Amino acid sequence: MSSLRAKIQDVFNEPACEQNRGKDAKARKEGCSKPLTPGAAAGGCAFDGAKIVLQPITDVAHLIHAPLACEGNSWDNRGAASSGPTLWRTSFTTDLTELDVVMGRGERKLFKAIREIKEAYGPPAIFVYPTCVTALIGDDIEAVCKRAAEKFGLPVVPVNAPGFVGSKNLGNKLAGEALLEHVIGTVEPDDAGPYDINILGEFNLSGEFWLVKPLLDRLGIRVRACIPGDARYFDIACAHRARAAMMVCSTALINLARKMEQRWDIPFFEGSFYGITDTSEALRQISQLLVKKGADPEILGRTEALIAEEEAIAWKKLTAYRPRLEGKRVLLNTGGVKSWSVVHALMEIGIEIVGTSVKKSTVEDKERIKQILKDDNHIFEQMAPRELYAMLSEHKADIMLSGGRTQFIALKAKTPWLDINQERQHPYAGYDGMVELVRQIDLAIHNPIWLQVREPAPWDCQPAVREELPRTKSETATLHAVQKFAGTTADDFGEC
Repeated sequence: MSSLRAKIQDVFNEPACEQNRGKDAKARKEGCSKPLTPGAAAGGCAFDGAKIVLQPITDVAHLIHAPLACEGNSWDNRGAASSGPTLWRTSFTTDLTELDVVMGRGERKLFKAIREIKEAYGPPAIFVYPTCVTALIGDDIEAVCKRAAEKFGLPVVPVNAPGFVGSKNLGNKLAGEALLEHVIGTVEPDDAGPYDINILGEFNLSGEFWLVKPLLDRLGIRVRACIPGDARYFDIACAHRARAAMMVCSTALINLARKMEQRWDIPFFEGSFYGITDTSEALRQISQLLVKKGADPEILGRTEALIAEEEAIAWKKLTAYRPRLEGKRVLLNTGGVKSWSVVHALMEIGIEIVGTSVKKSTVEDKERIKQILKDDNHIFEQMAPRELYAMLSEHKADIMLSGGRTQFIALKAKTPWLDINQERQHPYAGYDGMVELVRQIDLAIHNPIWLQVREPAPWDCQPAVREELPRTKSETATLHAVQKFAGTTADDFGEC
């Protein structure tokens, strides 16, 4: 537990984070997580964050040392995609019971589970995750993993991020620490070259990275490791031989990028593959870093030629959407890298941004937004559901882009909504992804269903009552009773 405490303290004191550098010593010890409000949902825990970062490593067996519910609540929590292995889609857990805890059988059960996975599946590695229960009862996960690795002849990696130690973001960083300590640098590749790069913080949601990798292939740039999207254990183990790196989500793995630069001299930059301009700029910066590390400068010319060709194709495809979407107002309720990269992407085609959240965004992210929007009034840290609903119901936005948790606010306000977070079904990265994002926005805004749902409901709009035949006393009494019960009279109903 003391080693875990030291790792957490090291993550809190992150020198690569500008926001962290601006704090005093006492504030740095508290980290970046806000204190929890009693009775409020805390969001993901550290275990959840570690699982998010490591589960997309597709050929690894991910073993949860905990009661069953811990794995059941975290399995498949992101829409990452794999181009090959499917072992990561199989849930493994030691399924501890109260009797196991009382009798102290946790470590023995964990060792047995590792052996069973080795014999049944033969993975290149097994990642072991303790959770709150097994951390509190004192199971020595690192000792069991070390013994199992010696016994079975394969890497068994302890991912020491039990849920109670902090937030999901802290778990992201602790997962990066596990890769640094136990995986990266453990294998020496025999094919290292001057055009090898790492992509960090890219999760390949809905196969997004597959829209970007062909561009790099055309430039002769090899992705040594994409961490974690569609990754393989061997690729990550060899990641220390890359010449440069691109950081996509700095809030998750900035510590990994910084320490890889310190240990193996791998320079990195933070960029985005969302939007035409940002995709082009990311390709330029990758090429420039490679040239600084010794690659042939001719790659710079090839990069510019590729950018010119792909931008021309993308803008030609977007021409049809510009007159339909120009001037449309979008509300972004997301965070992180999407808080600025998607803003820039949408403004390129004339869409107006009426607001964007900066929840989970770094100081650098917020500065980029200010430079793009030129107005702080459109930036909000967090907007309550009631305020979101008021904004949408007053028609201050034509569509909201957010995650699944706020979709029902938009639907209640009878406003189009598009999922842009990890549960989305369409890839939005790269040039083709930008065209797809605009196409989905166009489909959502111009869907004819919105004209129908905004019409008055049939029970709010009934035809006038026409008396063609005289009523009997019984019929009149019944009508009066119904009107009295409803609090209306026949005069209240008219034509729509």
